[in-house]
Amino acid sequence: MPRVDYFDDENAPAATGRSPGVVAAVRDAVGRLLLTRRCDNGLWVLPGGKLELGETIAEAAVREVWEEAGVRVTVTGFAGIYTDPGHVIVYDNGPAGMVALQEFSVCLHARHVSGSAHADGEETSEVRWVDPGDLAGLDLHPVMRKRIDDVLGPVATIA
Repeated sequence: MPRVDYFDDENAPAATGRSPGVVAAVRDAVGRLLLTRRCDNGLWVLPGGKLELGETIAEAAVREVWEEAGVRVTVTGFAGIYTDPGHVIVYDNGPAGMVALQEFSVCLHARHVSGSAHADGEETSEVRWVDPGDLAGLDLHPVMRKRIDDVLGPVATIA
């Protein structure tokens, strides 16, 4: 079963915890954003994922971008923290069964350092550098719209 997102849905399973996540708003030399298309739902997102034990939030962002998009990045700043109690994310946790988590995500600014963007084929089916003016034509994951708006805006966000 792919990831399922519930937004203020009374039928959503109760969240049983939080799992800190990170996404990176990676820009190239001409200001385009790096976006990945998820294999599980076909939606476009900023690359990212869960923190692993022993790594910092910046290290997790760098690792996730490399794993999902095949590019090396440097974290350059903080964009926002997102903690909507009405957003419940349900994952298939393999032998442990389904897990329902409340959203808790950090968005960081990052700069492309090296590598040619490509999908990993497991989590991402496509990777693209997108001009901010072309974002409206993409099927973005609902939570990504706010993050991208914040990234392109003048101030960091806590929401």
